[in-house]
Amino acid sequence: MFGNYSVNLQPVTSNTMSHDIFQSVPQGGIRAQDAENSRIETVANELRRRCKLYEAQCRDCQQDVSHLEIEQRVTESFAKEHGLWLPIENVFGLGVPGPSGNENDTYFSDDCVYKVNNLLNCGSILRLLDKVKIHNEIFPDTFYQLHAFTGFDGRTVMPVLKQDFIKDAEPTPQIAIDTYMAALGFERLEQTGRYANDTYTVWDLVLETSFVTVTAISLWWMRR
Repeated sequence: MFGNYSVNLQPVTSNTMSHDIFQSVPQGGIRAQDAENSRIETVANELRRRCKLYEAQCRDCQQDVSHLEIEQRVTESFAKEHGLWLPIENVFGLGVPGPSGNENDTYFSDDCVYKVNNLLNCGSILRLLDKVKIHNEIFPDTFYQLHAFTGFDGRTVMPVLKQDFIKDAEPTPQIAIDTYMAALGFERLEQTGRYANDTYTVWDLVLETSFVTVTAISLWWMRR
């Protein structure tokens, strides 16, 4: 069972909406994971559609705008239309601030953890949503929900992810991590904490960043 943070996931190969569909689904196993992935896919598809329209308008006006900036403007507009916008001043209301990594600030409530992702590693809202879906497919027991988007009006936009909080955790032996990943069909590579199958490479699953609960292995990752 994958824990409160997603590992790095790299694909080896790549292959009219109701407002209700944008509401997050409760955590609760594989069926909930499937529903949330479907919701994230719907959101991502609409963002892609709007990005293409925005890009066409920029070409017509001969404006030089980066793809990330287009994603941010489109996402901000979309989020505000569908009740998915979290004003930046309300972020601290998510919970108690936790550890911050290279790309995430974390906030803990009683039973969940929120991650505000600055896109420093992904460089793209759409790429991050794709990674979230991959994580949810590989580790459905601890899937992510797309909680909201936040940021500064007209400027930076950051996705806010939500996940059940793994309590009563203790360090996981590397052999336990290896065994668990092997059961998921991943082969351990030469570099410690790095695994691959025919489709994905997963890394950073090492003793220093992994924990085990009293009931199941939980792989805890945070980029430092």
